[in-house]
Amino acid sequence: MAILGNLISRSIQLRKKFNLPVASPQTYQKHTLRQLLDRGQYTAFGKHYGFGEILSKEIDLVTAFRERVPIHTYSDMYAQWWSRCQAGEENVSWPGKVKYFALSSGTSESASKHIPVTHDMIKSIKKVGFKQLYSMANYKIKPVTFGKGVLMLGGTTSLFEKGEYYEGDMSGISAKNMPRWISSLLYKPGQKISRRPHWEERIKLIVENARTWDVGIVCGVPAWVQIVIERVIAHHGVKHIHEIWPNLNVYIHGGVSIEPYRQSFKKLWGKPVTFIETYMASEGSFGFQARPGAGIKLVLNAGIFYEFVPFTSENFDDEGNIKKTAKTVTISQVEEGVEYAVLLSTCSGAWRYMIGDVLRFTNAKEYEIAIVGRTKQFLSLCGEHMSVDNMNKAIETVSKELNITIREFAVSGMKYDNLFAHKWYIGCDSDVDPEQVKKLLDETLCKLNDDYLVERTSALKEVFVQVLPNDAFIGYLRDKGKEGAMSKFPRVLKGAQLQDWEQFLTKYRISESMPA
Repeated sequence: MAILGNLISRSIQLRKKFNLPVASPQTYQKHTLRQLLDRGQYTAFGKHYGFGEILSKEIDLVTAFRERVPIHTYSDMYAQWWSRCQAGEENVSWPGKVKYFALSSGTSESASKHIPVTHDMIKSIKKVGFKQLYSMANYKIKPVTFGKGVLMLGGTTSLFEKGEYYEGDMSGISAKNMPRWISSLLYKPGQKISRRPHWEERIKLIVENARTWDVGIVCGVPAWVQIVIERVIAHHGVKHIHEIWPNLNVYIHGGVSIEPYRQSFKKLWGKPVTFIETYMASEGSFGFQARPGAGIKLVLNAGIFYEFVPFTSENFDDEGNIKKTAKTVTISQVEEGVEYAVLLSTCSGAWRYMIGDVLRFTNAKEYEIAIVGRTKQFLSLCGEHMSVDNMNKAIETVSKELNITIREFAVSGMKYDNLFAHKWYIGCDSDVDPEQVKKLLDETLCKLNDDYLVERTSALKEVFVQVLPNDAFIGYLRDKGKEGAMSKFPRVLKGAQLQDWEQFLTKYRISESMPA
């Protein structure tokens, strides 16, 4: 394994020395769109929207594509197209038959979304993965790391057979289709444990077997990685994880912002660990942090065409729904500091598809981004325009100042004394004063967000904080059948989901001290 690590490290460094030809971002994206249209022109979707005609004319490809194909939500794509793929129909929105469907990991819907995963998308994910591997030459990572185990905390690789297709988490589908040499030599917890269908059973086996592995890299959603590492430390009676895995040098994370978790992770390490962020969803793998201290670099030549919609009232209604009149820009037109919602056209047969993420370009020239929220996960009851990014930074400040571990949190808005209020649900097992948490949250948000500061002197009358056991959040996910490595608790609770959450709290008798 030491030889393998040195070989991988040398190949990464050697590749960095070559000046490989690089096209402009716009060139990559135009070529990608042309490839997608060419592959999709004979599908039912392509015929319906005239892809062949778009390709046959000497016109602006992007403009023609936008004019002919409307923006699609998940409901649009599923009702008219993807449901037909599930029934076994071929050539619906992408050539061939769809073998896999990824189940969305969020909790925003009562039932999981089913996202098609084609053979071309699996190749795209592998391509992005190798690009990320080569980018590690930009980090000071010890060569020994690459020959050690890679612990991937994802969904089960035992996919559920549904007659015409298989379904499961995208992480499980990816793990099942990873290169054999990685699976057999580096992948932990290994296919035997990963095939176990129940998440708690997999955690138990990971914890028990942890000391028999030499892990160099850990990958996974922060909340669940933290839980697993804490259990490993407790089970084996050690002070920190490096007493078990002395060669652990890299943590690859994604799914949610790492900021609220940084303080708690420091308590788990025995020495510095390099954090690298990735951008991956059920719809595909989109990018990664290619250099220290930078944003996530989008991969523009891996079968995904991007459009960006300024996240403004001109393009979205008050509930975060995109308007039919929304205007999009391409990668060459984006501006730094502007918040954009993302549209995808992919080699899995998604076309001008609203994924729901909101991002900001931190470096437009390098097409590097920061994910700042979701189109439907923000609070603006009275013009405070509080984003998930604001919330994450506020929670990070509270954790650091009070030296507490906050694993999960959520915020809701409500009417209060003929005006408005915010209610925070904080997951923390430490003995902490809710009033102290409230004061820090409020002060931090006033510093971060001018709109919030103004409204706190007028319409936003009050802020309430309810400190709950961390198990309450995990219990809710379990109650909804969404417990697992890729599941994420929503940061903003609205409407039916808020009612569902409050009913859950009442059901488990932990709502007595909540403010009215």
